[in-house]
Amino acid sequence: MHCDKGGIGMGHERYSPRPVSTVEGMSFDTVEEAWMWSVQATIARHEGARVVAGLGNTVRPCEPVDVMRVVSRLNRDGVLSDRHVSVLVRYGRRRSAPDARRRQEFHDARLWDDALDKVTGPLRERGIVI
Repeated sequence: MHCDKGGIGMGHERYSPRPVSTVEGMSFDTVEEAWMWSVQATIARHEGARVVAGLGNTVRPCEPVDVMRVVSRLNRDGVLSDRHVSVLVRYGRRRSAPDARRRQEFHDARLWDDALDKVTGPLRERGIVI
């Protein structure tokens, strides 16, 4: 049996990982901006989009799941209530914060602001938010 030494045969393929970007990424100006970005990216991924780090118009210092993990951890630790998380998700999907001037959104706006205040510290510590 003849084996071509010049070609790549089974067992000879090399795995070459994609290079990791050396750019740190641009932090978000606000926690709200980071949250909205992470929700929209998560929705896009669930709808079949291939979200790949470092290929967007602006390189970010994290993945969308990193922001979600912070919110999830704060919820597990009792810092954020289930109502906080529900409001974050609902208005994140809507792509706009609740408006405290609208009577039906007044309480949601208070929860939204409180939740974002509680998320600010952990996201700043990670360099995700300025």
